[in-house]
Amino acid sequence: MAFDSRGGRGGKGLSVLIVGTGFSGLGMAIQLKQAGFEDFTILERAGDVGGTWRDNSYPGCACDVQSHLYSYSFEPNPNWSRMFAPQPEIKAYLQHCARKYGLLPHIRYNAELVRAEYDEKDALWNVTTRAGETYSASVLVSGMGGLSTPAFPSIKGLEAFKGKMFHSAHWDHGHDLEGERVAVIGTGASAIQFVPKVAQKAARLDLYQRTATWILPKPDREISAAERLLFRRFPAAQRALRNSIYWMLESRVLGFVINPRVMKLVERQARGHIRRQVKDPVLRKKLTPDYTIGCKRILISDDFYPAVSRANVDVITDGIREIRAHSVVDVNGVEREVDTIILGTGFKAQDPMPRGAIFGRGGQDLLDAWTDGPEAYKGTTVAGFPNFYVLMGPNTGLGHSSMVYMIESQIQYVLDALQAMRRDGLRSLEVRPEAQARYNAGLQQKLGKAVWQSGCKSWYVNEAGKNTTLWPGFTFRFRELTRQVELVDYQTEPRVATAKA
Repeated sequence: MAFDSRGGRGGKGLSVLIVGTGFSGLGMAIQLKQAGFEDFTILERAGDVGGTWRDNSYPGCACDVQSHLYSYSFEPNPNWSRMFAPQPEIKAYLQHCARKYGLLPHIRYNAELVRAEYDEKDALWNVTTRAGETYSASVLVSGMGGLSTPAFPSIKGLEAFKGKMFHSAHWDHGHDLEGERVAVIGTGASAIQFVPKVAQKAARLDLYQRTATWILPKPDREISAAERLLFRRFPAAQRALRNSIYWMLESRVLGFVINPRVMKLVERQARGHIRRQVKDPVLRKKLTPDYTIGCKRILISDDFYPAVSRANVDVITDGIREIRAHSVVDVNGVEREVDTIILGTGFKAQDPMPRGAIFGRGGQDLLDAWTDGPEAYKGTTVAGFPNFYVLMGPNTGLGHSSMVYMIESQIQYVLDALQAMRRDGLRSLEVRPEAQARYNAGLQQKLGKAVWQSGCKSWYVNEAGKNTTLWPGFTFRFRELTRQVELVDYQTEPRVATAKA
């Protein structure tokens, strides 16, 4: 079945394909509608909207950025139940946005993109889904996100395990962990949220930790009914709270980028948190990182340390040699029998899109354009890939604040590009290679001075030591850079052959 979106009711010949229905995809679609672009289609690989917040439904799943900032600026939610929203509320919020802004007729569910090719002759993106459906559009916008593809560990015998095994992003809610012997591999952002819940149910929990993580107290609390009423009746009060949270988080850039020595103060707070919550000196030593705080993602939790201090939990730092049919064997040869293995091993942040999925000018695979790791111009456009935009693209990630702020900045940039195409009668817009190279050279220079480059191994940095994920500075600076498209940085192609390029 083929869907040709070349029309252009509100877009005057511009049609748009959006991939994904998380914060990026839905936000892009909402702003397109607001700007009068009606000819757009959203491809969603699953059967519902929500992206990360649909897929990650493990026990204890919640946001680690305050709810009032981790939401669209144009759609405040006065009814958050807690300062840090739990996953079901965030998913419900995204479903609400899709309904309120009339996006449901534009969404094609169970439509996973497997191949997208740019047709230079017709200046169209031709997309094929796993179900064999095809779509064509002038513009392709990726809202797939950097943390959407689970990473599985390379461990000998993993496929030989005969018990139950699942990744935290594909939690098996039908499997009862009550009284089981459970092994959890990984101690990242997901694991520190679900481990406390698993520890309460499991007869024994073996937690395999490769690298200790710096954890700070979580300033979470219930938002009272009176506060929610105040926010509903006086939206300005909620905006004031949102602004105060924004500037408080923004101040963290001082330590991450401008003066990493400031992180010593943060480290002191983290060490105090461990001392207060972990009384056993042997366990405390296992849980105390040996790298500069901030080099890896800083986590927040009040219940992780108490959970791993329980008598039925063992933190194992020796590494895994192999997995057998019903057990895990560490590097010292100690074999521990288990019933269930839960993989808390995160996502493929360095490989946001698989090889063989996106093909640009000349049939070039996107991964071949990224030989030194993912990079883009202002995190959004890629040389050799006309009319292609990546939301939450390379070096737009944050270690200190809300990704929704960055997403909205990128959406404005894409919208301005589409309005320029409509206004100037352009059929293609493609960033110049020299503009992209210049931008990324400056970016990497700033990153070289940041705390993330202080020597630890993290998903921020690829095997060559290049940070391809994080934005090195204040988020308001990124917003200034993406406020409008400067056409001098782009190669343009007119719709009419005789017009000037």
